[in-house]
Amino acid sequence: HKQPCIVCVRSCPAQTPQRKMGAETVVVQGVAPVVAKEAVKSQTRDRSRSPRAVAQSETDAKLTQDSVLDLDLFDGHSAEDIFRSPDGRSGYTYDDLICLPGHIAFGVHDVTLDANFTRKINLKTPIVSSPMDTVTEHKMAIAMALNGGIGVIHTNLSLEAQVKEVTNVKRYKNGFILDPVCITPTTTLAELDDLRRKCGFTGFPVTEDGNMGSKLMGLVTKRDTDFLDNRSSTSVGSIMKKIGDLTVADECIELAAANMIIREKKLGKLPIVTKGGRLVALVARTDISKQAEFPLATKDKNGSLMVAAAIGTRLADRDRARALVAAGVDAIIVDSSQGDSTFQHDIVRWMKAEFPDLQVIGGNVVTMRQAKHLIDCGVDALRVGMGIGSICTTQEVCACGRAQASAVYSIAKLARAHGVPILADGGISSPGHIVKALCLGAGAAMCGSLLAGTEETPGEYFYSDTGVRLKRYRGMGSIDAMKKGSDDRYFGSGSTMKVAQGVSGSVQDKGSVHRYLPYLIQGIKHGMQDIGAKSIAELRQQLHAGELRFELRSPAAQREGGVHGLHSFERKLFA
Repeated sequence: HKQPCIVCVRSCPAQTPQRKMGAETVVVQGVAPVVAKEAVKSQTRDRSRSPRAVAQSETDAKLTQDSVLDLDLFDGHSAEDIFRSPDGRSGYTYDDLICLPGHIAFGVHDVTLDANFTRKINLKTPIVSSPMDTVTEHKMAIAMALNGGIGVIHTNLSLEAQVKEVTNVKRYKNGFILDPVCITPTTTLAELDDLRRKCGFTGFPVTEDGNMGSKLMGLVTKRDTDFLDNRSSTSVGSIMKKIGDLTVADECIELAAANMIIREKKLGKLPIVTKGGRLVALVARTDISKQAEFPLATKDKNGSLMVAAAIGTRLADRDRARALVAAGVDAIIVDSSQGDSTFQHDIVRWMKAEFPDLQVIGGNVVTMRQAKHLIDCGVDALRVGMGIGSICTTQEVCACGRAQASAVYSIAKLARAHGVPILADGGISSPGHIVKALCLGAGAAMCGSLLAGTEETPGEYFYSDTGVRLKRYRGMGSIDAMKKGSDDRYFGSGSTMKVAQGVSGSVQDKGSVHRYLPYLIQGIKHGMQDIGAKSIAELRQQLHAGELRFELRSPAAQREGGVHGLHSFERKLFA
């Protein structure tokens, strides 16, 4: 380097730039302004006193002083200094770190969040929903993909049920209801009244066996059932509007054309059927005003939403992988709490040989050796994190794991050299934690508890004794989840005694993901603007150049950085 280099001075002592000062060599690294000044004086005395030499000497002195001052203004530490210091003996979490602000030369609307989920799958939003049975099924996966992220369907399902969840995502078209509640012709009006109170709407398609995909028989609405007596004995089939009197549309119809039919014929609902008369979707008039375009949507080359799914490491999971690939899944995650096992190595190699175009994600890992073993097996991304989720007790029960910030930085550094993105899985409870994960090299953040409690998660809402609206949330290592099959994730499927590595609990209602994700996205953008990075790629460049600066926070600093000093307060996340 011809000029003192901030990166090398801070991160690469072996390459510290030096300047010849007369008979001495003055090292720029760590030089105080006073020492530098004396060196400049010495240099000036030793040189010729000609006017040209004096002018050159003064210029060199000013450059040296400016470089030293720049170093003095460069606060904090690089990630390399913090995580790879030979004196380091501690593991750090997200809360242990704070990112120092940079220079803002752009608006928050200029920040882009393009990220890598795998080698070949890119996201517009660096958020992935976790493969947990209280977080991700098709409704969550659809919402995530529409907003630029991606969802991972959990494996605590039968093979057929998991394939159906994937199919529901791949077949989704914005504005079409693909899973309407159907009833049979023999349903009584009393039963229909109960269903209306439970569902909150009044019109239902009537099919041959009461299931979606069977032959459409008719449609029943509120006007068909008003003012009728004998509700316990009157069947829907006797009063419904029959198929011959209904307006229906072919399954190939576009949403705009379906909406036009609803407007022109003043329909409440438009059934979408196959040529054989089987119900495949429904379009409702009440949804027309709610329909919106999703410019960030994660789609494949055919225009379908992208979705991932999780499998285990048993031999039977190879059949599951085949079925998921046949259903159109875009990526498969091998779901294991400890990913560096011969079982996972074997199934990763098998999938990459059997399905070369399939994106395979390995994990979970927290050390570079674990990561290197899976990279050698051919994974397209790595899932990083062990024992740090809000519902996980692996570190407590098994005394094994790693602080998440340390794990993310270490694995990201190794994976980058091999072109493999990483997913920071766990320990995330705010948009700020996602920003920190990205600052440490993660391609995207995988979230469980952050998304739990939203409308799109599986399960029903219930109320606490104080009237708070809640939803169930549990770890895949909890006894409840293990009983449904997730014990394979912890290598315990053949054990007579199941040892819990997670808990079951509840979380407060967060509303719809379609409102919650924009809040998270905007929070991430504001964080990146404060840091001075317009994109995740630029953030990554600053990290590797040592320009992205961090400080470690004391417990008092962490308290100071949160809400404090109030008698009481109300937290509203967004408006």
